Amino acid sequence: MIIELQWHFMSYRLLALDLDGTLLRSDQRVDDDDVAAIAELQANGVTVTIVTGRLQSGSLGAAAACAIDGVIACCEGSHLVELVTNTTVHHHAIETDLCALLRTQFGAHRLAGFVFDAQGIHHDHAGAPYAQYVSTWSPNLRVVEEELAWQTEPLAAVAIGEHDEVAAAAAIVAEHGQRLFSVSFPLYSRPEKSALLVRAAGPTKGTALTELCRRIGCTPAEAVAVGDWVNDIPMFEVAGRSFAMGGAPDAVRGAATDVLVRTAGAGGGIAEAIRRAWG
Repeated sequence: MIIELQWHFMSYRLLALDLDGTLLRSDQRVDDDDVAAIAELQANGVTVTIVTGRLQSGSLGAAAACAIDGVIACCEGSHLVELVTNTTVHHHAIETDLCALLRTQFGAHRLAGFVFDAQGIHHDHAGAPYAQYVSTWSPNLRVVEEELAWQTEPLAAVAIGEHDEVAAAAAIVAEHGQRLFSVSFPLYSRPEKSALLVRAAGPTKGTALTELCRRIGCTPAEAVAVGDWVNDIPMFEVAGRSFAMGGAPDAVRGAATDVLVRTAGAGGGIAEAIRRAWG
């Protein structure tokens, strides 16, 4: 058993974790079993990192709970930051002309706009009804005048409004698909409303994982990834081994090498993945 365990530790050198539904339970806490398993893995020299759609400020609690202080990937790979020094190592913002396009479309379709940058989220007074929902990405929300919200280097933007208005704005944004990634979806907390998420095209959780591996001197084949949603698929496609949380959508489970028994949001899935990947 000792020989097998040592071989496993040599095989996989990095563990990349999604946050919501994966490392974080539905109550936004990290399960004690997961914390203990991660600590044991770190003690044996394996790098544990976070690859999330959240902003840095929305990731700090989970990182602290698991003693993760190295480079993590936020905003689906648009922002890589070293936590111990608070140093940005990669920042892929939405270009200025595209920010102008988004601002125009959000206004034309009467959408509440939220602008994400490395420090937090800016929105005007129209965004107040949706602030609690958007705070999932970051607890740092600031109410500003609409024109001031865009005077930054946005990593992403979210617009919320009526279904048909969001769809109309999404159609315009989709015309710029070579430079913008976008996805629209209904709000789980306000099913009568839809949201549009936009960020710069290019970065994904897959590109982020590749860069995180490069920084510690290993290949993606030596990495294990754990996630629960469709934005985790690019990470699964490059990792040597990947675990989808139980109950994840079919497309996510189909992209992973393994499916966990523990379900999304229940906790304990990371400990299960560590046992299965490292022995």
